Amino acid sequence: MGGLLDPQSLLATFGPIGVFVVLFAETGLLIGFFLPGDSLLFTAGVLAASGKVHLSLLAVIACAATGALLGAQTGFVLGKRGGSALLARVRNRHLHQGVTRGSAMLTRYGLGKAVVLARFIPVVRTVLNPLAGVAGMPAARFALWQVLGGLLWTAGVPLAGYALGSSVPNIDTYLLPIIAVVVLVSLSPLVLEIVRARRSRVP
Repeated sequence: MGGLLDPQSLLATFGPIGVFVVLFAETGLLIGFFLPGDSLLFTAGVLAASGKVHLSLLAVIACAATGALLGAQTGFVLGKRGGSALLARVRNRHLHQGVTRGSAMLTRYGLGKAVVLARFIPVVRTVLNPLAGVAGMPAARFALWQVLGGLLWTAGVPLAGYALGSSVPNIDTYLLPIIAVVVLVSLSPLVLEIVRARRSRVP
């Protein structure tokens, strides 16, 4: 489990194929909610720039996009076929909170925007795809929005890491604190949603 949660170790061992597997599981299977999608993509970009791990940025983006797009479609199909009963069986606290936040996003932003925004929010990006299927979103419309969001996420985050890795010498020595910042930033939309929801309940 530790290897799966350590982006640098995972990339050194499995390379772009590891990126594909992690992103497919995180976006397509409810059991993959704990996987480090954001930090993995950012770290891959940093390491591709530093040259300390042999990684091709294009291969990383290609595998990331393929895994994320196939994963989202898988989650959507599972939601469409499994219906609300699939999500009703969710017992994990983090997943349950993700379902609640994802439902709130669907209500607030509508199906299309919510599918795109969810890509950048941990746990929510795992549950929103089946939620869209449960909500009866047309398959063609879902595919359009999830491809848009998926490409923005899987290309934008590694490119940001690559830009930083190219501009800062010996960036790999600061990798752990940088990853911590990336995780905090990726969690900030979820925190804002929680704060907003609590404020709305205050009379």
